[in-house]
Amino acid sequence: MSESLADVLRFAVVLGAGAIIIGYLVGYDALRRRRLRRLAAAPIPDKWITILDQNVPLYRRLPDELKFELHKQLKVFLAERRFEGCRGLRLTDTIRVTIAAQACVLILGRKDGYRRTLTSILVYPHYFVVPQKVPIGGGGLIVEPHERLGESWRYGEVVLSWDDVKQGPDDVTDGRNVVLHEFAHQLDQEDGFADGVPVLDRRSDYAAWARVLGARYKELQQAVVGADGAEDHTGASAPAPERTVLDPYGATNPGEFFAVATEAFFEKPDELKQELPDLYEELRKYYKLDPADWCRWRRLR
Repeated sequence: MSESLADVLRFAVVLGAGAIIIGYLVGYDALRRRRLRRLAAAPIPDKWITILDQNVPLYRRLPDELKFELHKQLKVFLAERRFEGCRGLRLTDTIRVTIAAQACVLILGRKDGYRRTLTSILVYPHYFVVPQKVPIGGGGLIVEPHERLGESWRYGEVVLSWDDVKQGPDDVTDGRNVVLHEFAHQLDQEDGFADGVPVLDRRSDYAAWARVLGARYKELQQAVVGADGAEDHTGASAPAPERTVLDPYGATNPGEFFAVATEAFFEKPDELKQELPDLYEELRKYYKLDPADWCRWRRLR
C-alpha cells in the first residue's frame, strides 16, 4: 500500500471516529434536553410545596408566575446535581428542596442556569473546619483550623452547613443567607475567576458593572475601617459610619462583595434600592429580576 493511500485511510478512520463522537454528543444532548423538558412539565410533589412554604420565605414572596418557574427549575436542579451528607448527616427531601429552591431563585430570570460543571452539594450538619494559611512575621505562614459555614469551589462543588442553611431564612430581611451567598459565588466563577464579575450579557455591560460595584465596594471598605475605630489626622477616633444595608464581610474582596450584595438584593431589596439604587439596578439587570417589586405585589394582594 502506498504511503499516500495509507495516510488517506488513517485520515478517514480519524474522521469517522470524530463523526461518531460528535454524533454521540449531539444525540446525548438532545436526549438530555428532551428528558429535562418532560421533567419540568411534570407536576411538583405536594410534599415539596409544603417544604417550600415552611422553609423558604423567599418562595412566599414570589409572584405566582415565578413560583411556577421555580417549580420547573427546582425539578431540573435536583435531577442534575448530587447531594451528599457529610459527617453522618442523613439527607432528606427537606434538606435537598430547601437548599435547591434558594439556589434556583438566583437563576429564575436567566436564560441559562448554573453550569453543568456544578455537580455536587456537600452538606454538613454544623459548621465545618478547613485548614487556612495565616501569615506570620518574617514572611512565614502557619496553617490553622478555620470554621466555615459554607464554601463554593471553582470546579463545581458547594459546601454548606445545614444548621446555617436553616437559620438563614429565619429572618428573611437580615440580608444573610448562606445558600444565596455560596451560589452567587458559583455564578461569579463561571468564567473561572472569583473576582466579583460574573459573565454579563454584553461587553458594554462590564464598564457600568466595574464603575458601580467598584465604587460601592470601596465605600464599604472605608465604612468598615471607620467602624473599626480608625483615627483621623489629629489622632482622635473617627466617628462610626452610618449603618449600611450591606454586610461588612463584603469588604473582604470583590468576590465577597458580589455575594453579599446578592444577599441584600434578594433579602432586603427595598432597603438596597433606596440606599444604593445604582447597585440595585446593576443587580436587577444581571439577575433579570426585581425583588423590590415582589414585596409591593404581595402587599397589594
